[in-house]
Amino acid sequence: MTTIKMVPVPAAPETPAKQKATPSAPAKLPFSKVPNGKAAVKKSSVKKAAPKKATAKAPLSKAFAPAKLEKAVKAKKPKLVRDSFTIPKAEYVALDELKQRAAKLTRPAKKSELLRAGIKILVALSDAAFLTALEQVPTIKTGRPTLKK
Repeated sequence: MTTIKMVPVPAAPETPAKQKATPSAPAKLPFSKVPNGKAAVKKSSVKKAAPKKATAKAPLSKAFAPAKLEKAVKAKKPKLVRDSFTIPKAEYVALDELKQRAAKLTRPAKKSELLRAGIKILVALSDAAFLTALEQVPTIKTGRPTLKK
């Protein structure tokens, strides 16, 4: 039969706030009484290591797969907005010519990419240059064109 040696566990130092709030609080002892009259040490938060079981684990290469790392690093995609607008036929043809020009330069582009590139250029202009560019664009009637029968 093994005997248990009782060793008092040092209490954590109290903070000044606790000391002021409860100046006459009794100090807690690290052991408690057992019904048979003997003192017993409270269970420690340290646990014995459990025997290792043979489990099938995934190899490390799968645990740190590049796909999982990309998900953690990946930034959120910007929210897209769908819109429609009316554009003069001459400017629509110019968009088509710009698409062909981009394809010749080995960088095929969509209409939306061309429009977004134009917006980036307009944003970079000074106020005077921006007003000059706006004055060169004629105002058109908004809405859907009427169908000719």
